[in-house]
Amino acid sequence: MIDFKQILSVSLILFSVIDILGSIPIIINLRKKAGHIQSGKATLAAGVLMIVFLLGGKSILGLFGIGVDDFAIAGALIIFALGAEMILGIELFKPDPEASSGASIVPIAFPLIAGAGTLTTILTLKAEYAQLNIAIGIVLNLLLVYAVLKSTSWLERKLGKTGLDVLRRIFGIILLSIAVKIFKTNAFPMEIV
Repeated sequence: MIDFKQILSVSLILFSVIDILGSIPIIINLRKKAGHIQSGKATLAAGVLMIVFLLGGKSILGLFGIGVDDFAIAGALIIFALGAEMILGIELFKPDPEASSGASIVPIAFPLIAGAGTLTTILTLKAEYAQLNIAIGIVLNLLLVYAVLKSTSWLERKLGKTGLDVLRRIFGIILLSIAVKIFKTNAFPMEIV
């Protein structure tokens, strides 16, 4: 049954976890390296991941003997690497010269959009909200994600080189902090973090 309060709650929770606006400097940086971003492909891949996790995430992880904590720690390590790249100006994610699709699936669809935080949040939301309302919240967030991915060139022009450099470093530190928090929460669940 559709419940607009649940849809609004789920949408806001996912919006804050996905943080597509905070990912703009990373996305622009990846677009510069890869040449272009296939917005539709990245959005669709992220959407498929989220819906698959909504329908059977714990079972999928269980098939591989992976717990939600293990999955979150792996995602935290990737997010940490992206943050380090942004702050230190190093290149860890090198574009594949033979790939013609640009930066779409990794690391944009996963882990930036449908990362460990997003996927574990979806698993957690199932305990409180109806599956249909979660699915609608996912679709609403994907529409926003697509709009942001399509407008990266315009955003880059508006922010300018200096604005992008400042944002890249600020969000690099934020990404490192998020990665450390995810790691601590899942690696040491008994301790107070």
